[in-house]
Amino acid sequence: MAQPLIGFGIALIVLGLVAFFATGMGAVTALIPTFFGIVIAGLGAAALNDRFRRPAVYGSLALGALGFLGSISGVPPMIRYLNGDDVARPAASIAQSMMALITLAMIVMLAKGLLSKDRAG
Repeated sequence: MAQPLIGFGIALIVLGLVAFFATGMGAVTALIPTFFGIVIAGLGAAALNDRFRRPAVYGSLALGALGFLGSISGVPPMIRYLNGDDVARPAASIAQSMMALITLAMIVMLAKGLLSKDRAG
């Protein structure tokens, strides 16, 4: 599970940087996915070591849940934006929705891996 965690972390880092530059570098909050991504990629790197694998996976799961809960609020405005309605901050809504999607995919992958290991052992 270490390599996918590093991949999810890199995806969040890229998302945050793209959001930051797309919004004219005016809002540091656009970098929130980057901060989450740095920690998740670090936990993924720690998970490469058998000694730290379990705490790194559980830490990533908790951080992913926080990231998902914090970013899911961007989905309704993004849907309105895609339907042609005006929204206050379309770039923020899109970035939040992408973060929600990335963290949800990570949570599902981690939960599936943890449940399969529990059944096997």
